[in-house]
Amino acid sequence: MTVALTLACATQAFGQTPKVAAKGASDYGIPQVAEINKGIRQVWTDNNMIPSPPATDSEWCRRVYLDLLGRVPSVAELRSFAAIKDSDRKAKLVNKLLHDEAYLEEYARNWTTIWTNILIGRTGGTEQNTLINREGMQKYLRDTFASNKPYDRMVTEIVSATGSTTPGEMNFNGATNFYVMKLDENAAQATAMTAKIFLGLQVQCTQCHNHPFNDWKQQKFWEFNAFFRQTKANRKQMPGMRMVQSVDLVNVDFKGEGKGGAQDEAIIFYELRNGLLSSAFPVFVDGKEGSRSGNANYANRRGELAKMIVGSEYMEKTIANRMWHHFLGYGFTKPIDDMGPHNTATHPELLDYLGKEVRKANFDLKELMKWITLSEAYSLSSRITPGNKADDPLLGETPKFTHFYLRNMRAEELYESLITATEAEKTKGDYAEQEKLKSSWLQQFNTTFGNDEGDEQTTFNGTIPQALMMMNGDLVKKAVSTEQGSFLQKVATSNMRPADKIDYLFHAALGRSPNGNEVTAANQLMQLRGGNSAAALQDIFWAALNANEFILQH
Repeated sequence: MTVALTLACATQAFGQTPKVAAKGASDYGIPQVAEINKGIRQVWTDNNMIPSPPATDSEWCRRVYLDLLGRVPSVAELRSFAAIKDSDRKAKLVNKLLHDEAYLEEYARNWTTIWTNILIGRTGGTEQNTLINREGMQKYLRDTFASNKPYDRMVTEIVSATGSTTPGEMNFNGATNFYVMKLDENAAQATAMTAKIFLGLQVQCTQCHNHPFNDWKQQKFWEFNAFFRQTKANRKQMPGMRMVQSVDLVNVDFKGEGKGGAQDEAIIFYELRNGLLSSAFPVFVDGKEGSRSGNANYANRRGELAKMIVGSEYMEKTIANRMWHHFLGYGFTKPIDDMGPHNTATHPELLDYLGKEVRKANFDLKELMKWITLSEAYSLSSRITPGNKADDPLLGETPKFTHFYLRNMRAEELYESLITATEAEKTKGDYAEQEKLKSSWLQQFNTTFGNDEGDEQTTFNGTIPQALMMMNGDLVKKAVSTEQGSFLQKVATSNMRPADKIDYLFHAALGRSPNGNEVTAANQLMQLRGGNSAAALQDIFWAALNANEFILQH
């Protein structure tokens, strides 16, 4: 019976029927939202496509909680949103999640998780003999997002960081953790990752040869690399032991390479494919030259690089593309960090516009988030219609954003959502304890690819072993416990009518009321359990948490 209910949940078309598509979606009086809607609609017109109808309010509400805070909304939060009848209720909710003090910690936690994974990976700082202090990286990012630090300042601080990696040290600067493990082999990885993350340029292949498909040449790689040659990671060992206690990232004088190297003209050499040597000095991707001096007191090469990155149009487009990808599931390029003439954007004018607007807004990322979440594209149902079935990026089509693309939750989102659905957040420990528990649970999904950058992802993608893990794992077992004081025990012994208890569980897990088939199945289950309502509710909740609908962002 339980299995039958699971299948019913998984195969339903996600509950409520969306409203009929409205022409000319609201822009909430925000020019940037109007311009996004205009740019996206133009592509629909050009391709003779009709968008899906809007998502239901509960679908949209669940969507925006997941993307901004990294978790599903609670039942109380869903009901609070449903009670607002104002036409601008979506704008009010977005502003609340972005700016209300009550959500500040969760907002900072979610974006700290996202950027920690971008900068040092899901396992950075957890390996043996690592120089990275993961806690230090997270502290820097948590402070950054809690204070809504402008993105250009964040980039400057990371690229030019000096100081200790470890909290508690006199000169602690958590931003240093980005570079401490990227300086081997003449800082080749620091070069590649800086260009990729902050400029949307994949240059790693050009370390050894000219790129066959884009404008990056080997010379450019080493000119960019020259900005990092003053940077050193000095290890501080524990007293009387060989273990590293902390690392100081410092700028030191660089005298150049080769015989006769001069500090005033600190040159570097690299080997061409034909075995000959060539030379390079610091030059940015747009041709702007940095100082040739290696004297750290005279010229701070990374400091110069940070200014050039922040002033570059590459950076503004890259952050706009990254954010669009986060909220819509696809960026304007694929991959999002490989931009340029060889990889044309799907909506080039809109990408240019968003980049320029976020710069005008002083790189306030919350403004960019607001524009995207209030756009028409973000508000559409995930249901595919005959008018847009050709819009399927999984088949190699470029995304047109005629409907919301289904995607799995990130593993971190799944964890936080399970905690919220079972109201376990009311008994959580302090921040460090919560992160430790989450990190331990996430280890089962982490995997590292054997490419040049050591990229990582979670393998959380709905495979059979993972489905079994969800069904039988400790986290779900705890979530459906009926022990004294548990979430389900409180629901089962509450004064709610039986139908309301089932409705409550569906809202907790799926953000909606059960449909007719699900109500019938739940009632049959109640009868089979012979009046043991706690056991019946346990089966219903277990089935809802294991439904595809729960683990999907839709």
